Amino acid sequence: MNASLISYYTALAQATAAPATSKAPLLKTFEIYRWNPETPDVAPKLQSYKVDLNQCGPMVLDALIKIKNEEDSTLTFRRSCREGICGSCAMNIGGGNTLACLSRIDRDVAQPLKIYPLPHMYVVKDLVPDLTHFYKQYKSIEPYLKQKTPPPEKENLQSIEDRKKLDGLYECILCACCSTSCPSYWWNSDVYLGPAVLMQAYRWMIDSRDHFGAERRQALQDPFSVYRCHTIMNCTRTCPKGLNPGLAIAEIKKAMSKDG
Repeated sequence: MNASLISYYTALAQATAAPATSKAPLLKTFEIYRWNPETPDVAPKLQSYKVDLNQCGPMVLDALIKIKNEEDSTLTFRRSCREGICGSCAMNIGGGNTLACLSRIDRDVAQPLKIYPLPHMYVVKDLVPDLTHFYKQYKSIEPYLKQKTPPPEKENLQSIEDRKKLDGLYECILCACCSTSCPSYWWNSDVYLGPAVLMQAYRWMIDSRDHFGAERRQALQDPFSVYRCHTIMNCTRTCPKGLNPGLAIAEIKKAMSKDG
């Protein structure tokens, strides 16, 4: 090996071994809702943590994981996919319901970021809401194909045009961001199904392979299940997937009015 080549590899090895230049700390304050059911006499509070944004990923979920791993292992929250698919990390961030994995951290360190669990729901612990009632409502709409004819021998075929009708509906990940942003759901969640569940109900009503559209609508013919929606549209504004539950509810109302 000639001298120039040796010199090149020596310089390359030295450059690789040299530590990267570290950036000055950029500390941002995160004020996080804390409540522990094991100490019910202790009132809920906001607890402050400082995170160096130069040593953290860009999303709020990255900061929460960093806090839990490096500062406070008792901090409790849900998370799974980190890609806006599962809906587990839904919470109220900076005043709006969204997914922590899709919420980019504001790098303005002068402004603390406040994080709460989804509003107007019972809290299991810290940032974890109790979704039992929400899922019970989802189950009540029977979210699966129901047919009055024998099942097909092979595929349950659907035209391209009919399949397109489901776009903007099937993508819902049931994160509950929309329902917990709805004032009608806050005050009437015992009887009003809420935007997320109603959008899923509409998804099955208009599926060309389902034969129970009329029966599905009839099941909602009462003063509360659908008609507590006042078209405020908080649901559509807050949806982290960019869906439009408000439109789906309006379509249900229109179809129900035609049923007589």
